[in-house]
Amino acid sequence: MTFEQTLKRLDEIISKLESSETPLEESIELYGEGTALLGSCRKQLSAAEMLVTVADEQ
Repeated sequence: MTFEQTLKRLDEIISKLESSETPLEESIELYGEGTALLGSCRKQLSAAEMLVTVADEQ
């Protein structure tokens, strides 16, 4: 999943979590998925930051 796709999915999850129509069980599953996706985004951003830092040093 690309960074942009991950952000889009996170946005979808946030919308569902903010909805009063989402059942508790689904909300808990969505929260777990969102947490995992957030970790993925952080790793991708960290890797991109390292690439920029290395490129700046050269």
